[in-house]
Amino acid sequence: MRYRKVDASGDMIFGDDQRAYWRDIPEAPAQAVLSRLYLFLGEWFLDITDGTAWNTRVLGKNTVDTRDPEIRARILDTEGVTSIDDYTSNLTRDDRKFSVQATISTAYGQTTITGQPQ
Repeated sequence: MRYRKVDASGDMIFGDDQRAYWRDIPEAPAQAVLSRLYLFLGEWFLDITDGTAWNTRVLGKNTVDTRDPEIRARILDTEGVTSIDDYTSNLTRDDRKFSVQATISTAYGQTTITGQPQ
């Protein structure tokens, strides 16, 4: 699997030939997971049915029963991911933040992802 790297700001890295890609290592599917999680449902004009339902199934009202299954499904449906070994989510209502940390097994080994909607 080959997946383009991103910098600290979340922008894709260009112009560094093959060094701009993760190739056949756990970071490739991990980057794919984060890209899939950060894609809001309906955001991609080529397929408005793809994306994470942040507003209705994760962060909206009455989402206690749907938020973790939604995130876990997005992780498991990512190319190269074979299983979720550990999963933790945290919703802090005081500062209105939601974050996820997951240890995943991939076709290339195990890695940890951490993310929150931007």
